[in-house]
Formats: sequence, structure tokens, C-alpha cells
Amino acid sequence: MTTASERQPLAATRQRVRDELRERILTGRLRPGDRLVERELAEDLGVSRVPVREAIRSLEAEGFLVEQSARRIVVRQLARVDVEELFDVREALEGLAAGRAAERAGAPELKRLERMLADAARATARGDAARITVLNSRFHDEIVAIAGNTLLTTMLQPLQGRLRWLTSQNEHWDDLLGEHRRLYEAIASGDAERAHAEAVEHVRVNREVTLKSLFGDDQAEIAAGSR
Repeated sequence: MTTASERQPLAATRQRVRDELRERILTGRLRPGDRLVERELAEDLGVSRVPVREAIRSLEAEGFLVEQSARRIVVRQLARVDVEELFDVREALEGLAAGRAAERAGAPELKRLERMLADAARATARGDAARITVLNSRFHDEIVAIAGNTLLTTMLQPLQGRLRWLTSQNEHWDDLLGEHRRLYEAIASGDAERAHAEAVEHVRVNREVTLKSLFGDDQAEIAAGSR
């Protein structure tokens, strides 16, 4: 019997499956080292194995999964060097995005950022970790959109999932909200250099918090001392 999911166009089904699997990784339902079995996932999601196979390939390209053998795909365990490299790239690209956004942001764009910060403040007050992670990612995505650089957007797109996963490791939510408010104020000032510097500092603080969360105090101290 054909399910409603199977009647969807393959591209839509593949996207739904990919988004669901990515979300399971981001929220910890699928943990580093967990094996993905096409048949089991297809049954669980009510689809054929084809969109599952395509979604797995896509998530492998995004860096979430790794092929250990021809028949074994697992959730990738990020090493310290992987995290460091992601933050290096994030620092360079988000600093550029914030500087450009400061030059381009008008009243409508600033209003959208204000609304996001207000939503994030409410989620922070509730201690809603999942909502905080989503809103924080949207805040950074909006800054990139305001920057208006198509190449920058294209370069960041394949990293967004992993960057969101890293952001979710930071549970210092009040501090994070304060950093985003300062970044907003820098962009609203129209001062590109100030916005760039604020974005870089924000990434560096999050680098240390994330390294400490994932690898312990010693690793965070090593990272801080290397700069």
C-alpha cells in the first residue's frame, strides 16, 4: 500500500527525510557513533529506501555522517580539530557578514532583528533550549541575508547544520542573548568595523564555551592560549 509520504514528489520526500534525520542528530536522538540502517529508517519514516539513501548521502556531504565501510554509515564524532576548523571559518565569514550588514541594514531589517531578539529573550526566560537554538541560528542567518552577498551565503549554507549543532552546545543562554544584543547594536550603529569586531568576539567566546563543553577545561585553555 502506498503511503501519503510515498505519493509526494521524490524531491519533497527526500528533503523531509533529510531534515528529520538532521534534526535527530542536532537534538541528540542520533548520537555520534550511532549507525544508520536504511531499512529501519525507511520503516520508521514511512517511506521507501530511496529517499533515505539520498538523504544519507546529502548528510554525509554536510559532514554529519561518515562511511566506515560499504555497509556501515554512522553519525560523525567531531574531533577537536573539526570544531576548531569550523570556528575558524565561522569567524572569518560571520565577521564579514556583520560588517556588510552594518553598511546595508535599514529600518525594516533592524526591526526583524529586534523581533528575533525579543523572541529569544522570551525563550531564554522559559529555559527553552530547543527554541533558543533555532532562534539563535535564525538571528545569524538574518545577518547573512542582510549582508546581501550571494557568494557568502553559498559558502555558509553547507556549514549551517554543523554550526547550529555547535551553537546548541552553549547553554550560557543569558550570556548568549547579551552577545547578540551587542552585535545588533553594532550593526544598528552603521559602523562596519565595530560590527565586524563584535561578531569576531562573539565567535571567539563561543569557541571557548563549546570546546569546554565538548572536550573539557584543558582543551578550552589550549584554544585560548593559542590565540
